[in-house]
Amino acid sequence: MEKKLPTPVFPQISVPQVSEKGLPELIQDVQKRLKIQLTNYKQDYIKRRMLSRMNSTRSKDFVEYHQYLRTHPEEEEKLRNALTINVTKFFRDLEVFDLVKKEIFPAILKDKRNIKIWSAGCSSGEEPYTYAIILYELGKTGPAYNGAIIATDIDEEMLKKAKIGAYEKNALENMTETQITKHFDKKEDGKFYIKDHIKQVVRFQAHDLMMSGPVSRMIDMVSCRNVTIYFNEQQKKDLVKLVHESLGKDGFYIMGMSEYMAKDVEHLFKPYKPMLKVFQKTE
Repeated sequence: MEKKLPTPVFPQISVPQVSEKGLPELIQDVQKRLKIQLTNYKQDYIKRRMLSRMNSTRSKDFVEYHQYLRTHPEEEEKLRNALTINVTKFFRDLEVFDLVKKEIFPAILKDKRNIKIWSAGCSSGEEPYTYAIILYELGKTGPAYNGAIIATDIDEEMLKKAKIGAYEKNALENMTETQITKHFDKKEDGKFYIKDHIKQVVRFQAHDLMMSGPVSRMIDMVSCRNVTIYFNEQQKKDLVKLVHESLGKDGFYIMGMSEYMAKDVEHLFKPYKPMLKVFQKTE
């Protein structure tokens, strides 16, 4: 399982100087309760998010907040949301998806009938559904492509939301009205529900990038965007190796616009469109 952690919307500030008494025990308990491997992420970030909930509940320290968490079940979901901020939308970074539609997918499909995509850290599903929409617009969906897109995440609650496929209007702001009408149904609750001809192309499953191997092999394109910004340097390198292992010959790797590849693993990929953080596997 892997948790999608997109570009943060809070400023990058230093962690307040407070006692860490009780923090290790709190983290250990939260990992069991929420089934999120917090040790995979930078500890300053985890501490900052814990502090935000500690302040919101008027707990004076981590020990008191831990007790609050034990006695207030509703706090679990609030803490989960604080730790796994999801800021995503359809066609996020339009230039990247324009490149996928005009160059990457046509290049992959030039010599093969099917395409295999891994959307790692898919959060609530906007990214994998975007790829499915592009395939549809290229005339490449249908029964033969069912399950062509594997979408994974560490958070099973987010996966449930992704499978339902219900979105607020602001998640669709990068789409045309024609696309929205064609691919979504607006219902009485005001949300836009992805239609079955798009939904059937995506297969969601739980997966932890730091604790599991490749979700599959010989993949044509891995899209893992805005996940590594919370990883330490070794974890970032391990992820690059994991992506390389999962890709087939000349497979494509798409990173987040603010992410980078460490020098001692960059030999595993050659630049395709480095300004858009798109790379291609080397053997």
